[in-house]
Order: sequence, then C-alpha cells, then structure tokens
Amino acid sequence: MPHPEIPYEGVNLDGLAPPSAVHYVEQALLGALLLEPYRLDETGPLEPGHFSHPAHAELFRAMRTAPPPDIEQHRSSPAWLNAVLDAARPHARVLTAVYLHALIQVCPWPGHAATYARMIRADHARRSLRLHAGRLAQTAADSTLPHRAKATVQQADALADFLDGLSGLFAAHAGSLPRTSLPPAPARDTSEEALDEERLLLATATAHPATVGQMRWLVPEDFALPMHAALWQCLTALTHRGDPVDPITVLWEAQHRGVLTHDTAPADLLALLSTSAGSPEHWGEQVLERALLARAHTVADRIAAFTDDPANSPHQLITGSRRALAELTTVRSRWHQAIRTAAPHMARPARTPAAPWAGPPPPRTVPPPVRAAR
Repeated sequence: MPHPEIPYEGVNLDGLAPPSAVHYVEQALLGALLLEPYRLDETGPLEPGHFSHPAHAELFRAMRTAPPPDIEQHRSSPAWLNAVLDAARPHARVLTAVYLHALIQVCPWPGHAATYARMIRADHARRSLRLHAGRLAQTAADSTLPHRAKATVQQADALADFLDGLSGLFAAHAGSLPRTSLPPAPARDTSEEALDEERLLLATATAHPATVGQMRWLVPEDFALPMHAALWQCLTALTHRGDPVDPITVLWEAQHRGVLTHDTAPADLLALLSTSAGSPEHWGEQVLERALLARAHTVADRIAAFTDDPANSPHQLITGSRRALAELTTVRSRWHQAIRTAAPHMARPARTPAAPWAGPPPPRTVPPPVRAAR
C-alpha cells in the first residue's frame, strides 16, 4: 500500500532531508499500538530513547504510562487516544489528533508490531555505536587533555563494553563481516614536535644501543615519517647482529637498505644521528603514544563508516567493530608494556636547533671505552 507523508501540523518540511527508513518503521509501530494498545507487551525491551524522532519517543512514553484501555471500549471510543495525546503534548507540541489518526492509517499490519520494535532497536544500536566511535575519535584528537592516551584507552574500553552488551541482543547470521569500503587512514601527525621526538629517539638510541634490544615494544610502523622508520630498522638490525653501533655504522646500514636518496644527504643523516639528548626509552614512549592515538582515530573512522552504511545489520556492525578494535588492542598492549618496563627517564631536555655537521671529531688522546656488543 502507498505510504503518504504525514507532516506534523504547523511544521514546514520544505528543504529538509527525506526521512530515513526507520522514520516509517516508527510510524508503523506507533500506528499499530494506537490501533491495538494490547500489543505494547509485544515490543520487548523497547524504550522511548530508542526512537530517532523526539515526538515519537514522547508518544511511546505516553502510551506506556497511560492506563491500558478495555479492548471493546477502545474500538468505539477515542478516550484512550485523547489521554495519550494529552500526556504527550506538553513534551511534544507538534503532536495533534490528526497526526495520531494518520499513524493508524499508514500502519500496514498491526500484527507486525514486535518486528517493527526490533527494527527500531537495531537502528538505535547503530546510532549509539556511531556516538561511541565519535567520542573515541574526539578524545584521540583532543590535545588539551592532560592524559590523552589514557583517556583514549578508556573510551576504547567503553566502546568494547557497549559492543558486548549489543552481542546478546541481536542474533548472528551468515555474512557477518561488513562489506563497507574502508575510509583512508587519517594523516599521521608530522608536526615539528612529533618529528623532533623521532629524531631524538634515533640519536639517543645510536648513542645508547644497548637499550634498543629492550625496546621491542616499538616497531617501525609507529613512526610518522617513513625515513625514521627505516632508520629504526637499521638500528635494530645492527644490534640484533651484534655489530658496532655509531652514526657511521648506521649510515652504512642505511645506504645498503636504500634509505639514502637524493633528498637525504649523508651529512644530514650523520647530523641527525649525532644530536642526542635524554633517554631512548622516554622518546620511544612519546613516539608509541602518538602511534596509539593515530590508531585509535583510524579505528573510530572505520567504525563510523560501518554505521553510516545502512546495509550493515547489527551483527555485522558488532563483528566489524570488534575486528577494528583488535588492531587498537595490539598497539595499546605494546604501550602498556612500554610504560611498565621502561627505566626511569631523564628529565626532558629543552630542544635546541641541531648544529650543522662539522665532520668527524678530532683524534682522541686516550682510547675510547670498549662498548660491549649485544
């Protein structure tokens, strides 16, 4: 049967976006309940807050609070409809008797009220998941938070708890993974502060190579700049083989790995590796924390894309979101390991511009101490 638009009295709908599918589902359910109020018992755990439209939520709330009418009397008297309207009108002035009667007319089948209620709960789950993903992205991007990484992890836990609660409400089915095209990952933070932390990590790790083997919680993917990630691979390769580590040996390893390009001169690389301050563990934690925040933002965007695709069922949203969160769990596990096992850090030094490379130092008057190969 055709489903005519039934705008609220006195409300101009010109220029508004077309109603979504759940709007018509809500109208069908409310029409079924207005026609046959005893079907309220068939709506299950449906709550007013599950409705997408505030007026529909207030109308449903009024139906639940108004005393149920006698079935035979309801067929011949509008007393219960008037009582429901009087209870809802103070909170939703757009509701009218005309709109209530129109809801009854557009309901295709009152016996499907339980199915309509499940549809409304499913759409509410999708919208709620979208809100959780938005909070995760907002927290990861909020540079004003004093403990942003910790707050981001807490938001991820809240999202995981929400998914656990949803899993018991919706049945599984075949084809559980979303087919939504994933959005590109947000750009990494390549501000001067972020790159400076990566440079200081590489320089201090070159000066103290014994700590590199203890920092297995840091991987090349954590770096924002690909060249810095490649240099970290050079350092870890040298320490793994037990080779001597200094700016010259790292430069040689970088040359063999194709890190040196026409944009990266050997002298610039030596200057980068020779300007150290602080401890490698401290700078490594800073780099890993930025990687954690970047991964959280990527996961939030991916879950938001799932919820924006109306083709995804609640089970697909749950499965896809859990898989996305698993990628964040991997990074946060390494972050927890870093903050638990790292040695006490030196005070963070003030950053000063790196001095230009002035060539090798003059000959020493005494032999340097022998550095134990790892």
